[in-house]
Amino acid sequence: MRITAILMLGILLSSCEGNAQKQNINSQMDKQQKNNPYYSRTDTTHLKVSNEEWKKVLSPDLYAVAREAATERAFTGQYWDADTKGTYYCAACGNVLFRSDAKFASSCGWPSFFEPIRSNSVIYKPDHSYGMNRTEVLCGRCDAHLGHIFDDGPPPTHKRFCMNSISLDFEPDQGGK
Repeated sequence: MRITAILMLGILLSSCEGNAQKQNINSQMDKQQKNNPYYSRTDTTHLKVSNEEWKKVLSPDLYAVAREAATERAFTGQYWDADTKGTYYCAACGNVLFRSDAKFASSCGWPSFFEPIRSNSVIYKPDHSYGMNRTEVLCGRCDAHLGHIFDDGPPPTHKRFCMNSISLDFEPDQGGK
């Protein structure tokens, strides 16, 4: 009985820490958006901003992924296993990218989608880094690195947009799930 109580307390504390961590991430994102003059969920004008300027307005972690094509570790991002209904935007500029209806559990450790919300939401670039032949997915508005696309997704597209959580900003639908 005592061990069960200790385990339950550990689970409760872990859950509270997870919620506090998510709230901290959300408040960091809100602060970042307020300090970012390029962030807009309505403006679709293509941005031509220098990396020097991006470095001033993005967090170091987001800058590393969005501007230097770094990759977050698998199973560590905020959205890899999220199932809340809503819309995903570019965390760097606010461009609309994906709907949760196109998200699927690929078990690769990163958020995966089978299609973008509109054809010009993203652009594609050949990526031959690390001796691999891949296709990089960039934000169609600010050219931020989002992740890569693969041909092993579900119907109807058979595509897997494997995205970095840090490159995504999420707005849940009214009413949650």
